[in-house]
Amino acid sequence: MKRSVFVDCVAFLFVLLFIYTATSKFLDFSLFREQISESTLLAPFGRVIAWIVPISEIVISIMLLFPKWRIKGLYFALILMTFFTTYIILIMNFSKHIPCSCGGIISLLSWKDHLILNSAFLVLGALAIWISRHPFSRFNSSKLHL
Repeated sequence: MKRSVFVDCVAFLFVLLFIYTATSKFLDFSLFREQISESTLLAPFGRVIAWIVPISEIVISIMLLFPKWRIKGLYFALILMTFFTTYIILIMNFSKHIPCSCGGIISLLSWKDHLILNSAFLVLGALAIWISRHPFSRFNSSKLHL
């Protein structure tokens, strides 16, 4: 698979994920805001985070759609997924009450499944960034010795 095709596919997967979850959050915004506010870790900032998260997902998705902004978008997607993954780890280990503030069908996943999904996206995002920054080829004729 060509480098650019892999990077484009990963970017497209992030766009699908982020647009889907942002839309789900906005469609039932009051519930999303309430769930964020129930989190012991996020309660003090619940109202602000409830807006920042879906807006960030949409902005990052827009960045990922344009080749000029794709790599920066991948970096931001990786940062956002790192925040989400860190939050999940903290919630799983240090919280008695675990509210799920994910959108749509993703809210049906267990916390362990969320962690696996997020980890997969982290690996894909990091790999896409690495591949885009480190061009390589299978055969370099100038180094071929027969």
